[in-house]
Amino acid sequence: MLSNESLHPPMFSRSNSQASVDSTSMEDFWCEVESIKENSEQGQEEQTLLEVKPADEGELEAEWLQDVGLSTLISGAEEEDGQALLSTLTRTQAAAVQRRYNTYTQTMRKKNKHTVRDVRDIFGVNDSSPTFETAPASPVPSNGIQLPGQKPVWKSVSSNSCLDCGLDKDSPSVTEELSYEVSFSESITVLPKNRDRQKNQRFKKDDSALPKFIVRKSQFGLTEVGDLSLEDMKKIRNLSLIELTAFYDALGIELKRNRTERIKGRENGLFGVPLAILLENDQKKVPGIKVPLIFQKLLLKLEETGLETEGILRVPGSASRVKNLRQEIEIKFHEDTFDWDQVRNNDAAGLLKMFIRELPSPLFTVEYLPAFITLVEKVSKVKLQLQALHLLIMLLPDANRDTAKAFLQFLKKIVAHEGKNKMNLWNVSMIVAPNVFIYKGKHANQEEMQAAATTAHIVRLLIKYQDILWTVPSFLISQVRKMNEATMNNTKRQMMFDKGVRRLLRRKTMERERPERSETHIPEGVIRVYAPLHSKVSMAIQLNSQTKARDILARFHCENSHASSKNTKIQIQRLYEIGGNIGLHCLDPDAYMLDVYRANPQAEWVIKPKSS
Repeated sequence: MLSNESLHPPMFSRSNSQASVDSTSMEDFWCEVESIKENSEQGQEEQTLLEVKPADEGELEAEWLQDVGLSTLISGAEEEDGQALLSTLTRTQAAAVQRRYNTYTQTMRKKNKHTVRDVRDIFGVNDSSPTFETAPASPVPSNGIQLPGQKPVWKSVSSNSCLDCGLDKDSPSVTEELSYEVSFSESITVLPKNRDRQKNQRFKKDDSALPKFIVRKSQFGLTEVGDLSLEDMKKIRNLSLIELTAFYDALGIELKRNRTERIKGRENGLFGVPLAILLENDQKKVPGIKVPLIFQKLLLKLEETGLETEGILRVPGSASRVKNLRQEIEIKFHEDTFDWDQVRNNDAAGLLKMFIRELPSPLFTVEYLPAFITLVEKVSKVKLQLQALHLLIMLLPDANRDTAKAFLQFLKKIVAHEGKNKMNLWNVSMIVAPNVFIYKGKHANQEEMQAAATTAHIVRLLIKYQDILWTVPSFLISQVRKMNEATMNNTKRQMMFDKGVRRLLRRKTMERERPERSETHIPEGVIRVYAPLHSKVSMAIQLNSQTKARDILARFHCENSHASSKNTKIQIQRLYEIGGNIGLHCLDPDAYMLDVYRANPQAEWVIKPKSS
């Protein structure tokens, strides 16, 4: 990370930096740093830094266990969620948890703290050679659970059967295929040969040097971040941190957590206010909004008038004008009296970058980004870099991830207009990097400044592969399903020991057997789909091996086309899988329904609009 004290170009030759390109290609980066320094000297309000005491190894491991949802290992309590999580771990994930827990227990014993649980009690280890009862490393269906003896099935689907990630369709770059079926850490069988490469490794600024990745859709389709319930996304975060740790262990790289210096932000206003507070205020006006209104307006202003402006983002606006505009926006924005037509494009870009820099917590949270910079410098294979970055995106808080997604989509549009604005992917990355990775810390050193090209490379990966990064890896969804099933099974077992519950179940069973309850049994392979907003609110549908989610949507649209005047709205509705071993899951239109049904036969199926 770069701090405010780092806002000076390094005294050493740029071409000798830790991960450098040629001496002229980073010129825009350092010009942007100087521009940031100039704006900082315009008397902008500084945020209050809150002191944080340094943590020892034991405390860091305890924080890690809490962050992954295994605080029960520290407290000694027996809770269902922790046991369910442990039961779903792969071999490498279980080893990562055991390693961190061993470090924690050894540190606590040295400190003569409270009694800690033996690791053998957690993982069922009976001798000195640890063995794990973990989930199999074999491929699992994208959004389902691996059935005994079942192999992953790839079906012939339409032209949109894969996620094609590449900005330049005519790029001669190498095409690689990504798989979400097996955990990233399990797929590392041989360490990269160049993991100990020289630190003067240069990045190629030519965008065509980056590979073109394709993610093939399996029979379950692909799942975006917003397609899952908040509760299931919390489990995705826990699993992502465990997987990220196991991934680093498999590469032989230490995953160091950067204990951030907490910064107290403003509690009102627009700039320098935490994203969570901005959203809380905005949601009173626009319920369900996911990106702050001021940020949306800045992006909209630039998209409407600035995409073709030559040097947009790179050419700075007037520092004094930007300062005055900021003050005026703070006063007039919520009253909707601010005149956006008066704002020049370069000044609007300056306001956008200022908003990002002044967030009390960086847009891309800093806990594990230094570790990612280390990985980029040690491992040159872009596929491995992308997998680590993918897991980091899964770790972001909802507000940060949604705002970052809107920002990256905007940056992608800028690159798409390169012919007019003269801003290619590398140019944009160099300008954005110092704004995203500068934070109000207290210490800076030469090593941080040498990472300048690395941070620009990270931004380049974020922009180019954003469609991949906001797709939830299917092996994580499979683990979430298993967690939910384990929790449900534990609940059922507990209920059977409750006499009152047993009596209630017997009464319910008797009621179901009464003749007047004429609810017909739904045959195997038949689902009942509910569509509350349609004139025909439910329909039983016989599934076959070729039935897709889009086919069910089309059938409801056809059935209701003569009875409803809201046909256009039906087209943007989606089929949801609700309950069973998932909280809520918006299905990919290309998902094969018989496979989804077999993975979650207890689910309900509902057609409703997808939240934006």
